[in-house]
Amino acid sequence: MKLIYPLCLAALVGLMGCSEPAESNAQAKKAGAQPNIVFILTDDQRWDAVGYAGNDIIQTPNIDALAEQGTRFSNAFVTTSICAASRASIMTGTYERRHGFTFNEPPLRTKFIENSYPKLLKDAGYTVGFVGKFGMQFEGDADKTLFDYDARPGEKAVAGRYYELNLDTHKHEHTTERIGNHSVEFIRKAVASGKPFNLSVSFHAPHADDHDPNQYVYPRDLAPLYQDVEIPVSPLAQDKYFDALPEWVKGSISKKRWYWRFDTEEKYQTMVKGYYRMITGLDREVGKIRAELEKQGVADNTVIMFMGDNGYFLGERQLAGKWLLYEDSLRVPFFVYDPRKPQAEVDKLVLNIDVAPTILQYAGLPVPELMQGKALQPLLAGKNIDWREQFLGEHLMRTDWIPTTEGVRTLDKKFIRYPQHPGYAELYDLKEDPLETNNLATDPAYKAEVARMNALTDQLINEAK
Repeated sequence: MKLIYPLCLAALVGLMGCSEPAESNAQAKKAGAQPNIVFILTDDQRWDAVGYAGNDIIQTPNIDALAEQGTRFSNAFVTTSICAASRASIMTGTYERRHGFTFNEPPLRTKFIENSYPKLLKDAGYTVGFVGKFGMQFEGDADKTLFDYDARPGEKAVAGRYYELNLDTHKHEHTTERIGNHSVEFIRKAVASGKPFNLSVSFHAPHADDHDPNQYVYPRDLAPLYQDVEIPVSPLAQDKYFDALPEWVKGSISKKRWYWRFDTEEKYQTMVKGYYRMITGLDREVGKIRAELEKQGVADNTVIMFMGDNGYFLGERQLAGKWLLYEDSLRVPFFVYDPRKPQAEVDKLVLNIDVAPTILQYAGLPVPELMQGKALQPLLAGKNIDWREQFLGEHLMRTDWIPTTEGVRTLDKKFIRYPQHPGYAELYDLKEDPLETNNLATDPAYKAEVARMNALTDQLINEAK
């Protein structure tokens, strides 16, 4: 049975938040008015860790309401499954292969910053705000002047320590709540400015705190939630699926972190419930943001986009974390709520690099040639157009504890190779084998298909540079 917790249950009462909605403002009624744009990004939230995706345990009523009233993308992916590179890809609309930024790399270069959606929106007259985890370094510290409003609670904390002392209230507050409060403050100030606004809200949650034995540090008042629920264990948690992995994956940090979080049944239940509580906590703040848009009278002209920065293993293949090119690691929740359009579901392949072009097109701005993503407006309008049938997946961070990877995800196949281990490959038929358990690359009958996918990977790499 699904528990009910006293949140802003917008979906149940037909409202847009916990406060009384205001009348539609004049801005929304102007013909051709530029919409306000709120982009919400979560950290390590896998595609199915949300109610609207069919998860009947997790409680995300505010997110679900937005998704169900908007356009849900059921096949949404990131091109690189790690927060630093993915965030740079989101902001610039480019593959990691092009922008070149991840951990242990030089800062994001000026030419990409100048062509990022916040910079272009600000130049076009938008009031631009950023709240939460930035997770990137910019050449020349350009991010310090990029935003009209910039609040980063938790940014200086090691590994996202979640409780901080609020010097105004003298109380320790969860970072997720502080992000919601700063978002509300920005909306009030932006509306007062009279200009269209763009707010990027970047939650730390549900990222684990690696230095805390509990790993998933949820808001304390949510401790009773999910206590009497049994979380199902993935069929991929069996030994045989770990045993089938190549040695460089078995020995990676993904296995080390599995021991921290999921190596016993009791620990698995404790950790996943903590992970879910963190998501329920950020869902409350989504409700708070939406309620403020209503209160300020701008909800009818505000587009809200929601995405996870990468997928996440919850014990599948006895792994934890992300980084790899399996579906659990690449696939994310993503939807666009446009109050001017009807609800819909789209199954096309959409990517994190599509966010920036879509935001720019909403603002009526041209998409720079540098960007490699596609504006989603044709899909949002329900048009039946030719669309991508494949994309390049890559993880290029150079370290001894995570293997570099590259490959292709098509509509029905997945191909994975590891540059540091030439000659080894994985090939999966996603229609017949959606859990990616039968590596066809080891079957001589698929030798030609492996060669074709190798060539396609090379082609997409050259196009992505």
